[in-house]
Amino acid sequence: MKISVIVPCLNEEAAIEAALASCRPGAHEIIVVDGGSRDQTIVRASGHADMVLSTRPGRGCQQALGAKHATGDVLLFLHADTLLPPGYNKTIQSLLKKTDVAFGAFSLGADLPGRAMALICFGANLRTRVLGMPYGDQAIFVKADDYWQAGGFGAMPIMEDVDLVKKLSKVGKFKMARASVKSSARRWRQDGLLRRTLGNYSLILRHLAGATPEDLFQHYKNTR
Repeated sequence: MKISVIVPCLNEEAAIEAALASCRPGAHEIIVVDGGSRDQTIVRASGHADMVLSTRPGRGCQQALGAKHATGDVLLFLHADTLLPPGYNKTIQSLLKKTDVAFGAFSLGADLPGRAMALICFGANLRTRVLGMPYGDQAIFVKADDYWQAGGFGAMPIMEDVDLVKKLSKVGKFKMARASVKSSARRWRQDGLLRRTLGNYSLILRHLAGATPEDLFQHYKNTR
């Protein structure tokens, strides 16, 4: 399987190089889609990516654009502040080898030590296994044909990952990897562990209850 890694970014000069470096070896191609960065993100990404594209900000439209330019059999959507685990390509190939499996994601890990953050990651991974609902910071990967059959990412300001997962679940099965990505915990550091965690769960519950992405975005201004 040829894996196309698609990385949406916005003002990620401090993290983008490490994220892209974690894609090698293993990636057939790396496509960075910038949403209007005003720092050195594009310059630093150019030395690692096979293609750097620009569009309006919003992970939904950024990842959709990257998918349109991808040539791989598998699309891997990686946040710019997240590191892939070693051997991630072999993990993906193993999980997607069955024809009825359409997509998967990695377990969540974070760069903040301590029991509290470990508990947060445990809860996220338990939710993923029980509900089959990974979030974007878990590096969702999907067979390209199934991505297009499902309709791909919607151009929405938030909850684009949840929307895609719901569509993919109608196309095929989900598999979760035991291997963990290492995602930045900067937003938990900024907001506090409890406040950030409760805020995240509030967003998803309101979304499932019918709130529109546009309404939710008003309460989540730092979305990338």
